[in-house]
Amino acid sequence: MHRTIGRLCLVLSVAVAAGVVAAAPAGAAAPVKKLLVVGMDGLNWDSVVAADAPNLDALAAQGLLGRSLVQCPGVADSSSGPGWSNIATGVWPDRHGVTNNSFTGKQYGTYPDFLTRLERANPAYATYSAVDWAALHNQGTFSSAIDVRVTYDGDANGYAAQDEKITADAVSRLAAGGPDASFVYLGNTDAVAHSLGTNTAYRSAIAKQDQQLGRILAAVRARPTYAQEDWLIMVTTDHGHRVPLGGHGGCGIDERGTFLLAAGSGITAGARPIDVRQVDLAASALEHFGVAAPLDGRTVRVRSTDPFDALALRTRVDETGIPSTLAGWTPTAPSGWSVDRSRMPSGGVTEWRGWSFATDEFWSRTQSGQERENALRTRGVFAVADSDEFADRSGGSSYDSTLVSPQYTVNPGSTVRLHYVTHYRQEGAQKADVLVSFNGGADQLVKRYSADARATVESLPVTVPAGATAMTVKFRYYDASNNWYWVIDDLRVA
Repeated sequence: MHRTIGRLCLVLSVAVAAGVVAAAPAGAAAPVKKLLVVGMDGLNWDSVVAADAPNLDALAAQGLLGRSLVQCPGVADSSSGPGWSNIATGVWPDRHGVTNNSFTGKQYGTYPDFLTRLERANPAYATYSAVDWAALHNQGTFSSAIDVRVTYDGDANGYAAQDEKITADAVSRLAAGGPDASFVYLGNTDAVAHSLGTNTAYRSAIAKQDQQLGRILAAVRARPTYAQEDWLIMVTTDHGHRVPLGGHGGCGIDERGTFLLAAGSGITAGARPIDVRQVDLAASALEHFGVAAPLDGRTVRVRSTDPFDALALRTRVDETGIPSTLAGWTPTAPSGWSVDRSRMPSGGVTEWRGWSFATDEFWSRTQSGQERENALRTRGVFAVADSDEFADRSGGSSYDSTLVSPQYTVNPGSTVRLHYVTHYRQEGAQKADVLVSFNGGADQLVKRYSADARATVESLPVTVPAGATAMTVKFRYYDASNNWYWVIDDLRVA
């Protein structure tokens, strides 16, 4: 880490710029909501840690840092078109339609960017977008409904010089009163990583962009109305880069890696949640202004209540393609949950012997290019039954395991709904059954998967019989050998 005592004052001053404001006195007007989003293209967070980047460091110390992984081919490239579309719209590529940098299939009319949604909610909001990857304006990722759009061309004129122009424009507008909600894009880090890799020159580019961020934050702090404002400041990236050679678009962990920094009122200093996703930026921006929208993302001010996310995780046992230091799985279910492995054979890969619990990074490292990377609507830790990986070691020829929920209190004669996220791939004779039982009685089939259900949010109705007061939910994956897998996350009974 690049820390010095001399930077302490800077850290504290940036915390003020990040929107940590005192509560208004009783009877005083509520602070005016303000938003600043800074997008830094192709930025690996590990490289930020290694660079001289005190402003990014300060935001991370005084706010929230959530690291996550994006999609890859099969759904969309890990590239800028899909990445900035995820960020702007708050939905994944299967909804916004952008799968590569051609923008073919874009659905921005249905899923507009967060600034456009703010304009539609209240045209009195002053909105501003400044970019030097011109495609973000020309393709409508940030639409013409935005009050002020400033466009430079980094591809034609060099991102280092154009980032300076973007910074100067943003500083001028923000210091002078300027917009209520802003998006400012800086692209030179991506250009340097493509041409020179992720070593010294890349870290120097990060240091320069950090200085530009510092100037923008200083402009916010210098506003004459700053004391009466409630700022949410977020910094993010669209994708990472392969280390050390640079480049992206595929399924590697480095190129899929992203982060979201968020600082402002209601955000805990130093928070490092595991359940943040790239699409959460748009949801957080809209929630700050009290605007609701049907998005895949959710505000960073709300933390996960999924019991899977609180599990203590372990390092690998039989898997060889996963770093030995990465703690990302456990066979142990949360309190109240259980895993039935009584029908499982001996042998097989230890990590996947029956239902296990894993992170995106751990699970998707097991074998690339089989759509594990595209379980997009999971968060943090999820339950996974992976007969394909289980069969990669002697004895793993038959898979039959059931994930069992706690008992839920239900009302006799009512209808409840099972809400959960699933990511399922079908092959051969394998079966995936959703079952319920009432008051400890016989299992009843609610749904059997017989076709792929990738990155799907389910809401299944269940009729509660007369006299029933308790219900258990079960997920049984069986008749499976070297086939595919089933993922379950965030079960809620409503």
